Parts: sequence; C-alpha cells; structure tokens
Amino acid sequence: MDASLWDRITGTQSDPQEWVVIAAGVLALAAIVPHAVWRLSRNAITIAHEGGHGLVALLMGRRLDGIRLHSDTSGLTVSRGKPTGIGMVLTAAAGYTAPPLLGLGGAALLGEGHITLLLWLATALLLVMLVMIRNAYGVLTVVVTGGAFLLVSWLTGPQVQAAFAYVVVWFLLLGGVRPAFELQSKRRRGGAGDSDADQLSRLTHVPAAMWFFFFHAVSLCSLLGGGRWLLGL
Repeated sequence: MDASLWDRITGTQSDPQEWVVIAAGVLALAAIVPHAVWRLSRNAITIAHEGGHGLVALLMGRRLDGIRLHSDTSGLTVSRGKPTGIGMVLTAAAGYTAPPLLGLGGAALLGEGHITLLLWLATALLLVMLVMIRNAYGVLTVVVTGGAFLLVSWLTGPQVQAAFAYVVVWFLLLGGVRPAFELQSKRRRGGAGDSDADQLSRLTHVPAAMWFFFFHAVSLCSLLGGGRWLLGL
C-alpha cells in the first residue's frame, strides 16, 4: 500500500463542530423513530446483527455456511459446529449486541479523530461479509451500503466524511436499542418463538427474560458510553 494512502487512512482528522455532532444524532433519530423510515433503515442494523453472528462463529472455530438478508429486515446466519457449548452461546448472543458494540467502537475511533480509518474499516467489513451472502436481496443491501461508504471515502471532503461517520455511529448506537424491545413486544403477542433469546435460554437454561436484560444492558450502556465520546464529555 502506498505510504501516503496509509498515512491518510491511519492519520487523525479534526473533530467537526459540536452542532454537526448534534445534527448527526438528530438525523440518526429521524431514521429510527418513524416506523415507515425504520422499515427501510433497519436493514443496516440487520447487516450488523447477522455480521455479528457470522464473525463470532468464525472466531469460535465454527464453519460459516452463509448469511441471508431478507426484505422484511430479518436475517439468517448458518454455521456448523458443536450445537452446544460456549462457542454456540457466544455466536447466538452476538446478534443483538453487535450493532451497539460496533457503534461503541466507532465512537471510540471518532473520539480519537480517526474518521477516515472508521470509514475504511466499515467498507472492509462489508466487503468481507459480501462474500458470505447467499441471496440476491442480501447482496443488493450490502453492495448499496458498502458503495455509500466507498463513495463518501473517495469522493467527498473531510467535512462531509466527518458528518457521514457521525451519522453512522449515532445510528448504530441509537438503532441498536430498538430491536430487542421490538422482539420482546413480538414475543408478548405470541410470535418469535425461536428468537435469539429463546435459543440462548435453551443453550444455557437461563430464562429468556435474563437474555433480554443482557441485550438491553449492552445497548443502553453502549449508547451512554458512545454518546459521551461523540459529544466529547
């Protein structure tokens, strides 16, 4: 890799003005709160969710057969390996925790001024995930998302890159809170009987309610910690 390009990627950039950070958070909320918009924007959370399952499955030595993303914003990650044990537990727990934890990691990078590095890392992760996608809608979703990161990284100036990066991280932090509450609501209505929480309950003999508490704790703590980094508190 060219030295100047490496310096550009790993170097630090100036923090945007405070109003840009706040505006980015408001824009992220606007993509999360309205139900009609959320039906579309939730696809990005699903990418992070299923990517979390896939990444941890590989780290635990499982064989990743593929990932599917569906137009109803659901997804499926299939891996092979021991059906019980810590590897399976961590793989199942990675889905709902991945978006907020990715947001927390992104906030840490932005807090250190690594805006360009964040954009390139996100693009690289999406390219790696693309290899494991096994359906057309999933390919389309990942290509569009990765293309947005690539275009912003190459064709825009530092101010636009900073604004985009902050919107993305705010979106992961804020959007990572909603899915677990949606799943709880669906289960109360008698749906989602084989959710991640139910699978974890069967694997660990710990009630699903405790796993929901874990999901909420991770997402809310990530939001609080990441928000403080983003706001420079």
